[in-house]
Amino acid sequence: MSMLTIGITGGIGSGKSTVAAVFALLGIPVLQADQLAKTIMQENREVQNRIITAFGEAAYINGRLNTAHIANIVFKDPYQLSVLNSIVHPVTIAESIAWANRQKTPYVIKEAALFFESGSSQGLNGIIGVSAPGSLRIKRVMDRDGLSRQQVLDRMQQQINADLKMKLCDWVIVNDELQLIIPQVLLLHKKLLALSGN
Repeated sequence: MSMLTIGITGGIGSGKSTVAAVFALLGIPVLQADQLAKTIMQENREVQNRIITAFGEAAYINGRLNTAHIANIVFKDPYQLSVLNSIVHPVTIAESIAWANRQKTPYVIKEAALFFESGSSQGLNGIIGVSAPGSLRIKRVMDRDGLSRQQVLDRMQQQINADLKMKLCDWVIVNDELQLIIPQVLLLHKKLLALSGN
């Protein structure tokens, strides 16, 4: 059987990276698509030029991506967010496919916040959703990123409803600080190895 490509997604603050880190400890390659997108925005000259055209010279300061400027625009205006995504997502998807093709494991994990929203769920063999209560997610992001409650809510508004997102996923891991993550990941790891024929 060929190698499987499995997505991990969830709303902001759900703990996607924590779950992905457990898979990485099991020897499964993990690609953080959001991190890859940031690298592309920082290093891909063509993408940079298109971002400057769309969002102005202030999008970069001394050659560095001005994330505060971009976030201030796109998280308040769905149209501007769609413009940014149309610039960054196609390049990110192409690079992530190339990365997956270089791996030699039974399956690989791609972690991203916007699989369904960006259309990049196509080509995946399954998606794991990471679920956490809204109040906990807000607190985590406020603590992690130093954002106000309203800034977190603005970002949540740009993602599809968390309950709907979980219904679209093939498997769900609950990260509510009550249920242990590792046993849930180990169980899923076994299922994925079986699915891949290993």
